[in-house]
This record gives sequence, structure tokens and C-alpha cells, in this order.
Amino acid sequence: MTPVARAPAPLRAALVAACLVVAGSLVQAAPDVATPVPAAATGNALTDPIMNLLGERGLLRPLGSAALVETVRNSVRDTASDLVMTAMNFLGVPYRLGGNSEQSGFDCSGFTRHIFENSIGLVLPRRADEQATTAGLLNIHRAELKPGDLVFFNTMKRTFSHVGIYVGDDKFIHSPRAGGAVRIEDMRDSYWARRFTGARRADLSVATQPLPTTR
Repeated sequence: MTPVARAPAPLRAALVAACLVVAGSLVQAAPDVATPVPAAATGNALTDPIMNLLGERGLLRPLGSAALVETVRNSVRDTASDLVMTAMNFLGVPYRLGGNSEQSGFDCSGFTRHIFENSIGLVLPRRADEQATTAGLLNIHRAELKPGDLVFFNTMKRTFSHVGIYVGDDKFIHSPRAGGAVRIEDMRDSYWARRFTGARRADLSVATQPLPTTR
């Protein structure tokens, strides 16, 4: 069952409508404590009444970043943007260790694997460290990051122990930890900035068979 199907009927209609305008706006999962939508958001897309409704319900809130919205709007026809938009559909899905579907919940690598496989047909290995060492993925410097790149972090005293998907403007989407849910965070936050360990880029122009790992 999709997040839209799980929502109450009045909210479900708003979510469906939100999907129709998501190419022009980008949203973030609400924090643990619901935060009201600011009265004056940045840009027309972020002041959309549907986005405001979702924020008022404590479900979603604007990122407040005109640059991020513009990045997605300008590249909406790109495969990378399609991948990012697919990932957005799962905002709020709970974290579950070993989870790899919306029904079971996601852990970090289960989430990235699911998004890549179901949006572009690229089958990544299951674990974060395997995804980082997969042959055929290009090693990317942080300054060269583009939407759709995999970003890796050391969160468990292992170089590639956590993974997410870069969405632009120093933001990434991921399934964070037990008790959390799929959400967007800022790589410039001190926690993530200290733990960033690299990024990888796939050839998004073609679908592939499962990729081998290298050690």
C-alpha cells in the first residue's frame, strides 16, 4: 500500500494533487515534532496551498530552499530527477533493519536499492559497503555531486556504513535509523559533514543487470 493509499480520505486527495505538482516543488518529511509551515515560504512552488496543507497536518514541510527547487525544476526531465522524485514518494516510510520495501519499511541500503531498481532498473548490491565498492559506479568528489548520486557516511565506525541519495543543494534523502523514517537532511549539518566518506554515480542512461562488487 502506498503512502497515498494509507492516508485518510481528505488528506489522500491532497496527496494525489501534490504528486501532480511535485515536479515544481520539493518537500521534506516533518521532524518528530510537527512544525507549522512558515507563512512566507520561498518561491511560488513552496507556497502552494497543497504543500501548506501537508505542513499543517504535520506530514510534510517545505525545505525553504529556492536553489533546491530550481535545481529539480530545471532538470525534471532528466533520469536523475525521475529517480529523486521516486524517492520522494517514500518520505515518512518507517526505518526497519533489513527492510527493503514500503510494506516492510527500509533500512538505508534497502531504500537506495529499492529506488534505483524500481526507478531506473539498476540493481545495486544489498549492503551500503557493497554499494560503495560496486564495479561500474564512478567515484565522485563532493564538489561534483549531482541529484541521483549515492552519498556515503561513517555512522558505525565503518567507512561506508550508511548511504543515501543526493537531491541537490547539499541535501540528501535517506532512511536514517531505528525509530526514524525516510526523510531529507542537510549534508552541511555538523553530524553529516564529519561523517561523509564519499559518493558514487551510476550511468543512469541505461538499465543494467545486478552489478558485481569489488573488494
